Amino acid sequence: MADLSKYRNIGIFAHVDAGKTTTTERILKLTGQIHKTGEVHDGESTTDFMEQEAERGITIQSAAVSCFWKDHRFNVIDTPGHVDFTVEVYRSLKVLDGGIGVFCGSGGVEPQSETNWRYANESEVARVIFVNKLDRMGADFYRVTEQVRKVLGANPLIMTLPIGIEDEFCGVVDVLTKKAYIWDETGLPENYTIEDVPADMVDKVDEYHEMLIETAVEQDDDLMEAYMEGEVPSLEDIKRCIRKGTRDLAFFPTYCGSAFKNKGMQLVLDAVVDYLPSPTEVDPQPLMDEEGNENGEFAVVSVDEPFKALAFKIMDDRFGALTFVRIYSGKLNKGDTILNAFTGKTERVGRMVEMQADDRNELTSAQAGDIIAIVGMKNVQTGHTLCDPKHPVTLEPMVFPTPVISIAVQPKDKGGNEKMGVAIGKMVAEDPSFQVETDEDSGETILKGMGELHLDIKVDILKRTYGVDLIVGQPQVAYRETITREIEDSYTHKKQSGGSGQFGKIDYRIKPGEVASGFTFKSSVVGGNVPKEFWPAVEKGFKSMMSEGVLAGFPVLDVEVELFDGGFHAVDSSAIAFEIAAKGAFRQSIPKAGAQLLEPIMKVDVFTPEDHVGDVIGDLNRRRGMMKDQEAGLTGVRIKADVPLSEMFGYIGSLRTMTSGRGQFSMEFSHYAPCPQNVAETVIAAEKEKKAAK
Repeated sequence: MADLSKYRNIGIFAHVDAGKTTTTERILKLTGQIHKTGEVHDGESTTDFMEQEAERGITIQSAAVSCFWKDHRFNVIDTPGHVDFTVEVYRSLKVLDGGIGVFCGSGGVEPQSETNWRYANESEVARVIFVNKLDRMGADFYRVTEQVRKVLGANPLIMTLPIGIEDEFCGVVDVLTKKAYIWDETGLPENYTIEDVPADMVDKVDEYHEMLIETAVEQDDDLMEAYMEGEVPSLEDIKRCIRKGTRDLAFFPTYCGSAFKNKGMQLVLDAVVDYLPSPTEVDPQPLMDEEGNENGEFAVVSVDEPFKALAFKIMDDRFGALTFVRIYSGKLNKGDTILNAFTGKTERVGRMVEMQADDRNELTSAQAGDIIAIVGMKNVQTGHTLCDPKHPVTLEPMVFPTPVISIAVQPKDKGGNEKMGVAIGKMVAEDPSFQVETDEDSGETILKGMGELHLDIKVDILKRTYGVDLIVGQPQVAYRETITREIEDSYTHKKQSGGSGQFGKIDYRIKPGEVASGFTFKSSVVGGNVPKEFWPAVEKGFKSMMSEGVLAGFPVLDVEVELFDGGFHAVDSSAIAFEIAAKGAFRQSIPKAGAQLLEPIMKVDVFTPEDHVGDVIGDLNRRRGMMKDQEAGLTGVRIKADVPLSEMFGYIGSLRTMTSGRGQFSMEFSHYAPCPQNVAETVIAAEKEKKAAK
């Protein structure tokens, strides 16, 4: 039976290009898991095994690997940094106990770092920070730690200080033990010596050592009192306090180095062992009742409990469908029958594997704390709970963002339809932020995603992995509709055509709801004019109409309906009559209530060299952008703005042209806002034209 205190389930996450994948490669090399290090820029890294990842030099899907360091087992997940793939980061954080946040020594805290950091805070994942690339031009460890403080509002606990900077970077000082680790020029991670602190750094190291101890002892009142009276705490006590503070997110132990040059990595691995929690030290996952609310019970991490696990990722590869599973409680053996709490169906576990990126080792059993993959599960989707059939439970599910951009696609040849259907089915199962629907009128297949790059890569995968050549339409924006004023109205549905008739009369108020409230319904009918048993039918009728607005047929958001009076007939009234009345009422009243078109607004974060700031801001203004913030750094300026999605197509090309290829940006969905009149008219006219053409 494995000792759970020696398990570390960790993720590596950061902004694009901060060096996550390189850091993962170095961890695998140091732990003896691989013998030749693959480089991202050569397209040869272990965890970036998709063709698209190797070519573009970015991580698209999270990859899992297991390795050992100082007799501790690490399950490591390398996550993507690009904003279009944050769903990968989110779902990985959901099942991890700790993480390493990687920041670039020269780029510092970049836009995507903030999103990932926010996700990690929401998931309450303990982290250590690794400031990477200190051998790069413009690297500055102290500036980056200051940014962590200011931009992320986090408290970095500085554990190592760099010796030399940029080309001169040769090692780090361990602030806790006041020892210097110096690497030679061979670039081999094991070629280092432990020496005394360089003379010119002694004062600085003393200052940081004192700050470290003061911060650590705050976690233990008795120790703090003793320290105030001049007693020096032991190394074990300090480490215990740092471990507690890290677990409680009071601070984040911060290390520095260069993963590419193999400097400083061992200390980061030691920190994972010393300070990040084991599966048993993390607050257990809450269990849910049938309505999806917490029921006060928890999935206690223990081998002796009934089996409970969460499927957090589905992947289809050359060996078949893989379901990645984090086991919270109990044991799982090959051949066991397990229950999918979501579908209510049981499945037999045929094969279980431990993942090494796209390689695998067969397993016969697994236990609480493990992250494994099960081969060939049917009908399991991301976020489903798997459990012991005798003890059915539901773990907290995952919530995924709604796609904001769509494209229409069709296969180039007729025979490609079936092939495309199968391929898209597999891709939707793998990525919950990627959705597909068929346009009923035109029969076109519509792909929906989080951004241009997201859909671009999906089309590329369809083409290369599944051999489906597509004709791709222009990107479309996911507009919405709403209302702007309150109205009172009445609607009567009556039908008399031999036999029993239909009758339902409703008096109602329709008004704009709270932002992001969707649809809300209440009834204040008194005196039984509309009997209580018909209220749900009225609600159902109104709700069913929310999927298609009156302006251009887009879904309707944020509407509140109140039923306050009406009339019924003892014989002719029925639930169906009231439902039809509600549908007619919606069509009648929404145009009177000031229907309005809404467009998705994106949170855009642009990085540009200083001499191009004016051009970038001018361009964002032309795109109807609202400037939010501007912040100068050493290597350039960050501009934050809210910009309508419809104005952002092809932006990367314009940005590169304006900044001679040096600018970069990220964007994520922020909120829906009313469309200006001229834009709304154009969109509505285009939609009507489309419908007429069909």
